[in-house]
Amino acid sequence: MATSRFLGYLESRKNIAGSACGLLGVVLTFTGVAGPYWPVVVAGLYGAGALIAPPERPPLPDFPDPSAQLDELRQDFDKLRGYLTDIDLSVTAAARLRELTELLTALLDHGWSKELLAHDPEAVHALSRIVRRDLPEAVDTFARTRWWTRMSPGTDSPELHLERQLGFLKKEAQGLAATLREAEARRQETHTRYLEGRSEQPP
Repeated sequence: MATSRFLGYLESRKNIAGSACGLLGVVLTFTGVAGPYWPVVVAGLYGAGALIAPPERPPLPDFPDPSAQLDELRQDFDKLRGYLTDIDLSVTAAARLRELTELLTALLDHGWSKELLAHDPEAVHALSRIVRRDLPEAVDTFARTRWWTRMSPGTDSPELHLERQLGFLKKEAQGLAATLREAEARRQETHTRYLEGRSEQPP
């Protein structure tokens, strides 16, 4: 531990700046400027250089890039789809779930949306929340509540709640798709204006 700290200090900015100033003291010694007090001059210049050197900047945390986050999210979505196939749903709920999963599949596709999502961390967060929390919780709560409803009929239908929840999630996913579509449209318009301006310039 002490050895690694010592080696780290040798490579630090303070040591490099101090050594450069100390080297200046050695030069002054050989030119006769420092005189008999050259050790004090060299040490003083080294200390001054170490003091004025900028502080060490700690390295940034190594977070996964957006592409890696999307790859992990796709893997989790594949697991979720496997789980959803084992759930017995009503016709309406099954249709809404199918529409939602198809939309999520398109959003997480490796093609057109990959680059847009990689530059929109809020969209990645929203998709992650749907895939990893909201949708699994909605379906799991439905499965558990339906079992209790069978023991106490007459309460609100779990299917109705699930259908509403799936509708809300679909609306949110459609909003994400619209945001990405608008971003792509703005990008196209920007490129059109750029080409238009370039064509107006004299050759």
